[in-house]
Amino acid sequence: MPRLTGIREKPQLNDDKKMVPLVRFGLSIMSIGFLVEEDTAMIWRGPMVMSAITQMLRDVAWGTLDVLVVDMPPGTGDAQLTLAQNVPLKGAVIISTPQDLSLIDARRGLAMFKKVNVPVLGIVENMSYFQCPHCGTRSDIFGHGGARHEAEKLGVPFLGEIPLHIAIRTASDAGNPVVESEPDGPHAAIYRAIGDKVREQLQGVIAAA
Repeated sequence: MPRLTGIREKPQLNDDKKMVPLVRFGLSIMSIGFLVEEDTAMIWRGPMVMSAITQMLRDVAWGTLDVLVVDMPPGTGDAQLTLAQNVPLKGAVIISTPQDLSLIDARRGLAMFKKVNVPVLGIVENMSYFQCPHCGTRSDIFGHGGARHEAEKLGVPFLGEIPLHIAIRTASDAGNPVVESEPDGPHAAIYRAIGDKVREQLQGVIAAA
């Protein structure tokens, strides 16, 4: 999903001294990035990472949610293991670009989630291809189909391809994702289709539990 990078507000505390999440487009959001200055280096060891994750989960007034989505960095470090071992996750979505180096991280992440019994809902190929904003020509500058092939090989659903396109980048940087800025456009349709597939997979996991 597009990140709401245009937000510059600081979260407030409620009467219970819990952070009140910011709300955009009907979504409640919270990030460590809201709590530190933009030029502050995040040099954290394992215990600090685990403490931050706990704070994001327990010290935020989330209220009643349909789904809580946690956006994690790539890899299999302290952040991923802490979340997988301490939170009853219903599923994980792996995001990868097409090239082999990115797929190695995706493969490791998928193996880790399987090892800790977290269902993998599927793989998304980000920056799948470059689409010229002027002529619409498609160029597979990072290769193409790597994530789809990996999904087939590992036996998990392939959820979709997101192109490298300036409209997605500029809208996301402005804090106004394409599903809001161009709701009837082709890129919004891609995100909605991926969201529908994730929901279907999640419903299947819940029904089987």
